[in-house]
Amino acid sequence: MNKEEILGAVLQSEELPTLPTVASQLITLTSREDATLSDIADLISQDISISAKVLKVSNSAFYSFPQQIGSIHQAVSILGTNAVRSLVLSFSFLSIKSRAKSSQFNFEQFWQRSLSRAVSAKLILEKVKNADTEEIFISSLLQNLGELIFARTYPEKYDQVLAKIQEDDLDIIETEETIIGANHCYVGFEVAKNWGFPEVLLFPIMYHHSPEEYEGKDNKIRQTISAVYLSDVLSHILYSDKPEDYHKQFRKDARKLLKLTPENIEEILNDIHNHVEMAGKYFGLKMQHTRSIQEILQEANIRLSLLNLNYDQMNKQLIKTKIELEKLTDELEKKNRILDNLANIDGLTEVFNHRYFQNDLDQEINRAERHDNNLSLILSDIDHFKNFNDQYGHQAGDFILKEFCKVLKENLRKYDMLARYGGEEFVIILPETEESEALIVAEKLREAIEDAIFEDNNETYRVTCSFGVASCRPAIEDNFSKNDLISKADNALYSAKEAGRNRVARYAPKKKWFDFS
Repeated sequence: MNKEEILGAVLQSEELPTLPTVASQLITLTSREDATLSDIADLISQDISISAKVLKVSNSAFYSFPQQIGSIHQAVSILGTNAVRSLVLSFSFLSIKSRAKSSQFNFEQFWQRSLSRAVSAKLILEKVKNADTEEIFISSLLQNLGELIFARTYPEKYDQVLAKIQEDDLDIIETEETIIGANHCYVGFEVAKNWGFPEVLLFPIMYHHSPEEYEGKDNKIRQTISAVYLSDVLSHILYSDKPEDYHKQFRKDARKLLKLTPENIEEILNDIHNHVEMAGKYFGLKMQHTRSIQEILQEANIRLSLLNLNYDQMNKQLIKTKIELEKLTDELEKKNRILDNLANIDGLTEVFNHRYFQNDLDQEINRAERHDNNLSLILSDIDHFKNFNDQYGHQAGDFILKEFCKVLKENLRKYDMLARYGGEEFVIILPETEESEALIVAEKLREAIEDAIFEDNNETYRVTCSFGVASCRPAIEDNFSKNDLISKADNALYSAKEAGRNRVARYAPKKKWFDFS
């Protein structure tokens, strides 16, 4: 059969993956010019499972928004139509499993590596100035869609393809065309086109092995194809038997296709394994252990050097290499700890950032639930800080933010957590703390700030701060959620500010929302 006949058979196959209803309707809806943000949000909200997953990722370090996103309508408004569509499609495809019994094609491994490519492409394109990154994740996730389709619709023949590639180290495109009669790029493109995918998602599927063959004039699509291609090269560094070859190829092609600087390339290579590991948690995939590229290349170099040694030399070299590797591992762990710390610390105030707060709050909630403990949250906002900046300048404002945090830390316990929530707002997690105790802490902090004199060279400043307190006991509360706890603290803070500022307010339920202390 020729490739058109192969495509016809694929499209008629009962094993061809089908999109969930919401995902299919979303593609149709977003292609209409008259579609509104509200229409899109209403459609996604019909699927409770996908809505929950979209909100989970929207509020994760994957986006690191300073404010909490509490609804699909808010997510569509903040992230944008294309980004939310990409998330919905990502979760829809990641749910596709095997029906046919294939001895060669590993569906779990396929999605793990597809996710690593998607994360890589996003990280790569974010280094390109003014590039549109809204849809790069789903574009890269689906680059090998045709392989999945072949594994479902032609399982026996595709087993032959995989066996031939593994045995003779052949090119996958040529092997597919020889054994099946069509390649996965063509089939993936045509099936996605049949589903109504837009061009920005279609062309990366067709050209992800050969970006130079794209002859269109759309620069966004060209950049997307290049980033998707590079993500595939990067995935081969992580998972192939010849990482050093792909490492050289990635460096060369990243400069050629996207004009990435050596600094950009180093940042990508150093960060990718951490991003892949985190993405697995956000998207519900159990990822195989991803080592750093530095470690992978070191191991490859050791294997290469051992090939030319006799037995005694090999033993000596192995001992020497093991010692050196242990030293390098220690150094790498230290550097990774430093990098992790930098990723979690606010650069100006040197307290924890919003992303770290979200993760730490999850952990404290889980701990409180396991041990049936109380947990309290304090949100604080420096009063009239915009006016302060207007009057004294932003340098003075930055000085106040730093000194303000120092005062708070001096008056907190070692195991309390202080983070910058956003702007001049700060948040404090108080583990194993009841509401009455949290109110005492908040009042202590309020008085400390009110009494503090901030001296900067010859200038002295004074500020006040408002505090909102919310407490919970997750183990006994019905339908408890982290977002509700944050909202309660935020509402209490708003009440404190409305009542005149420089005061502490606690959250109280129902009509009588707040009580001042």
